[in-house]
Amino acid sequence: MAQEYITVKGAREHNLKNVNLQIPRDRLVVITGVSGSGKSTLAFDTIFAEGQRRYVESLSAYARQFLEQMDKPDVDAIEGLSPAISIEQKSISRNPRSTVATITEIYDYLRLLYARAGTPHCHSCGKELCSQTVQQMVDAVCQRQPGSRLMIMSPVVRSRKGEYRKLLEDLKKKGFARVRLDGDVLDIDAAMDVKLDKKVKHSIDIVVDRVIVKEGIGRRVTDSVETALQYSEGLLLVVDREGGEVLMSESASCHDCGISMPDLEPRLFSFNSPEGACPNCSGLGASLELDEGLIVPNEALSVQEGAIVPWAHKSSAHFWKTLEMVGKHYDIPMCRPWAELSEVHRHILLYGTKEKIPQPSAGKYRRIVQSRFAGVVGYLQNLYAETSVAYIRDYVQRFMRERPCPSCSGQRLNPAVLGVTVAGSNIAQFTSMNIGRALEFARKIYFEDHRQVIAQRILREICERLSFLNDVGLDYLELSRKGSTLSGGESQRIRLATQIGSKLMGVLYILDEPSIGLHQRDNDKLIATLKGLRDNGNTVIVVEHDEDTIRQADFVVDMGPHAGRRGGEVVVAGTPDEVTRCTGSLTGQYLAGTQQISIPPCRRTGDGFLQLRGARGNNLQGVDVRIPLETLTLVTGVSGSGKSTLVIDTLLPALASALRSEGAGSGSPYEQMVIDSQRLKKVIAIDQSPIGRTPRSNPATYAGVFTHIRELFANAPEAKKRGYKPGRFSFNVKGGRCEACQGDGTIKIEMHFLPDLFVTCETCKGRRFNRDTLDVTFKGKSIADVLDMTVNMAHEFFENIPKIQQKLQTVRDVGLGYIKLGQAATTLSGGEAQRVKLSKELSRRTSGDTVYILDEPTTGLHFHDIRQLLGVLNRLVDLGNTVIVIEHNLDMIKCADYIVDLGPEGGNRGGEILFSGTPEALCEVETSHTAHYLRKLLAAVV
Repeated sequence: MAQEYITVKGAREHNLKNVNLQIPRDRLVVITGVSGSGKSTLAFDTIFAEGQRRYVESLSAYARQFLEQMDKPDVDAIEGLSPAISIEQKSISRNPRSTVATITEIYDYLRLLYARAGTPHCHSCGKELCSQTVQQMVDAVCQRQPGSRLMIMSPVVRSRKGEYRKLLEDLKKKGFARVRLDGDVLDIDAAMDVKLDKKVKHSIDIVVDRVIVKEGIGRRVTDSVETALQYSEGLLLVVDREGGEVLMSESASCHDCGISMPDLEPRLFSFNSPEGACPNCSGLGASLELDEGLIVPNEALSVQEGAIVPWAHKSSAHFWKTLEMVGKHYDIPMCRPWAELSEVHRHILLYGTKEKIPQPSAGKYRRIVQSRFAGVVGYLQNLYAETSVAYIRDYVQRFMRERPCPSCSGQRLNPAVLGVTVAGSNIAQFTSMNIGRALEFARKIYFEDHRQVIAQRILREICERLSFLNDVGLDYLELSRKGSTLSGGESQRIRLATQIGSKLMGVLYILDEPSIGLHQRDNDKLIATLKGLRDNGNTVIVVEHDEDTIRQADFVVDMGPHAGRRGGEVVVAGTPDEVTRCTGSLTGQYLAGTQQISIPPCRRTGDGFLQLRGARGNNLQGVDVRIPLETLTLVTGVSGSGKSTLVIDTLLPALASALRSEGAGSGSPYEQMVIDSQRLKKVIAIDQSPIGRTPRSNPATYAGVFTHIRELFANAPEAKKRGYKPGRFSFNVKGGRCEACQGDGTIKIEMHFLPDLFVTCETCKGRRFNRDTLDVTFKGKSIADVLDMTVNMAHEFFENIPKIQQKLQTVRDVGLGYIKLGQAATTLSGGEAQRVKLSKELSRRTSGDTVYILDEPTTGLHFHDIRQLLGVLNRLVDLGNTVIVIEHNLDMIKCADYIVDLGPEGGNRGGEILFSGTPEALCEVETSHTAHYLRKLLAAVV
C-alpha cells in the first residue's frame, strides 16, 4: 500500500532542532514562517537534498559525473519520498543567446514550423519564391486551355551585359533553331548576325519547343521541359500567344534579384547556427557601442567642471592637459556648459580631428608632440580593443550601450531567413510578440493545402507551451526577451510551466516563493497552476509567505517561533484553519487578525515634487508622472505594466543626471525631468544584485562593521604585545589568514568523473585564520568565532561597543538578525542582499536630501518582517528623504503615502498611468486591478 505521508525524523540541518514532521502526499503544502526560521532548510536542504541524493546514487558512476552531487543532510530518516524536482529562484541563463523562446523550447518548434510549412520570399523585392518539380511544371502546361499555342523556353541569359556570340554559336551546334533575343523571336542565324552592345544588359531565351495544348501531349512537354531546365539552371519560361509569361523554377529563387533560397531546414532558422545567423552580429542581434549620453551624462556641466566623465577624475592629469591644449588650438570655450558648445566643437572633443596638433605625450617623460587627436570616443575604443585587463574593459563598458545590429535590426537572423513567413510573419516577428499575443496568433494559423497536415501537430505543441506560460502569469513576456534579463520569480515560473507541460505524476515538486514579482491578479493564476500540478497526482511543497497561497493550501507547516537559533522548530502543522487558531504562531496571529500591519493614521503630503514628462521606454506610452518628495511612494500595477521601465530604466537615470550623481546615464527616452526642491542632492538605488561575487564577500565586510571588529581585536592586549595591526585579522591578505586555504576555509578537490568536492581545510578546520591570529581573543572569542555569530548574537556580544552596535542594529532593523556575520555573499538571496544594502544606507548619517529607490524589498519577507521593513522605510522618510518602491504587496500598498498605479494590463496593453494619489482614492478606480484587491483588503480590515 502506498504511503500517505512524507515522514521526516530528526532533522538537524543548519538551525533545525531535531524536527519530526509528517507531510501528507499528493497535497499542496505551504511551509511558512518568519525569515530565517528554517523554511528553506527544511524544504530544500533536507527534503529535496535527500530525494535528489537517493536518485543520483541509483545511477551509474558514468551518469553521476554529469549530475550535481549533494551531501547527505543531517537527518535521521525520511520516509515516503518521491523523485524530487526543485524549482528555485535563480536566473536561468546569463548567456546572451538565451531567450524565453529558446529556454522553453518553443523556438525549436518554431524552427520546425517555418522549415516545413513556411513560404519563402525574396528579401529584396518581397516576391514569393516557389520551387516546382518537373511533373508540376508539365501539369501546369498541360492544364492550359485546349488549343492554346505555347512556347517552352529556357532563359539562359537574364538582364546581363555581354556580346554572347560564343553562346549563340554553341546553341546552334546543339541543334536549337530559334532564340528570343531581347524580346524578339529570331532564327538562330539571324540572331548571330545581330551585334550586341557589351555594355548593355541583354536577355536570351532558347525556344525549346512550340506546342498546342491537346490530349496526349504530356510526353512531348515532359521532354521539352527537361531539356529547357538543363540549360537555364533550373528555370523554365512558358509564353502564350498573347505574350503572357510564366516563369517556373526547380529552386526557390528570385531571378529578378539574383537571389536564391537554400533548402529550408530547421538549422537555417537558428541564430546560433552559421547558416542562419546574421553575419554582422553573429546572431547576437546587438553590439556594444560607446554612447555619448553616458560619456557626457550632464550637459549642464562645462568641460572644466567634468562634463566628460571618463576624463573628469583628478587622476586624469594627462587628459586634462590634452583637453586644455585641444581647446586652445580650436578656440573651444571649456568653461561653457556642454549644451552651449557648437556641434563642431563637441564633435572635435568626442571624435577627434584628422590634422596633427600640439599635444602632451604619454609616458614618463612629458613633452609636447604633434599628433592627431583621437577624441574621447576614439581613445576609449582603442583602449577597449587593445586591453586584455578585465577591470579596464569593465570600466569602458560603463560608457557603452547595446545597440540593435544595423544589418538585421536586432532580429539576429540573415536576410534570406527573414524572408520566410508563416501567416504573413517571419520567425523574428513571431518571437517579438509577447506570450499572450503569440498564443492568439498561433491559434489562428491555418494552411489551405497539404501544409496544414504538417503544421497541425507542431502548432499544437507550440500552443500548449504558450498556454502553460500564459497560465502562470507570464503573458506579458516577449518570446525574444533575453534569459539574462528575467527576474528570479519569472525564471521560476518558466520552469514551473515547463514542468506542467511534462505532465508527470507521482513527483515531489518543491518551489521557493513562486509568488515573487507577481501582482495579486496574476497570483490567482499561479495558485490555480499549483493546484493543477497537485491534481495530476503530485505532491507540491511551496516555501511561501503570500497570504492567499497559505489560505488555499491543503496543509501548512509554520516554522519558528523566531529566526536563527531562536527558530528551527515546527510551531504548528495542519490545515490553514488550524494554523489560524494557533495562538503561539506568528503566522496564525496575522491570519487571525490579532496581529496586523496597521494603516498609518495620516498620509504625508510631502514638500516639493519630482515630475517626469513624456516617458516612452519599452511599453510606456509617453506618460507623465509626478511624485511628492519626503513621502513613501509605491509604484504598483500588474506584471509587465511598465513599473521597472518607469522607475529603474527612466526615472533613476534621469534623476541621477539632473542631480549630477555618479552612474547617471541617458536611460530610456523621456522629454523632461523637473525637480521642485532645493534640498535634493542625490539618488540611491537599492537593488537585489549580489553584495559580492565571491564567497569572501560577506555581510560584515559590506555593512562596514568588520573594519571596527578588526580594529577592536588589534587593540586587544595580546595583539598589541605581538604588534598586530588590523590587517592581521583580514582573511583577504597574507599574514593572519590560513595560507593552506588562503582564507577560504575550504579547499577545492577535483574528483575526475565526480563533481568537484569542497572539503574543510584541515589546517585551520574551516576557521580561515592561522593559529597565531586565533590566539588573540576578545571576551574569550577569536575573530573566527565572531564571524560565525549571527547578527543577533553579535549584537549582544558587542553591547558595550557603540560603533559596532549601531551598524549591527541597522541590520537587525531590516529583519536580518538571523544571518551570520561571515556568511558568504553568494549564499544570500536577492531580497537578503537588498536588505543588507538598505541597512548600510541606514547606518549612514543623512541630512534628508536623498531619493531612495527600491525594487520589491518585501521579497522573501513574512508579515512580521514586512512590519519591521515598513518601520525602516518610514524612518528614512521621517528624516526628510524620499522613498520610491516598486511593490505588489498589499500590506505595503495600504501603508503608502502616495500610489502610482500602472496598467491596465501588461505588455503592449499596459504602459499607462491609471492613477496617482492616496490608497483610499485608488480604491475608487474601477479600471485598476490593484484597486480591486486593495478594496477587498481594506474592507476586511474595517
